[in-house]
Amino acid sequence: MTTPIQTSDHLGKAVRTARKALRLTQPQLALAAGVGVRFIVELEAGKPTVRLENVLRVIHALGGSLVLEGMEYPADHRESTQ
Repeated sequence: MTTPIQTSDHLGKAVRTARKALRLTQPQLALAAGVGVRFIVELEAGKPTVRLENVLRVIHALGGSLVLEGMEYPADHRESTQ
């Protein structure tokens, strides 16, 4: 499933929805992602200044991935980053 994210609030709601669908508490998700509970609380609240590295950890712990759409790069750039 693809979830469009345009704001930090959208991201927070998506994370909260996924966490609840997996029947995880905030402390359980924090442990699985290797972040603090406060980070999960702030992320789900839509705090716009959360650390990207930790956001990616949380998304991964929820079984998701981050995909960018609509951004074009030269073919040689895509190959060098994979």
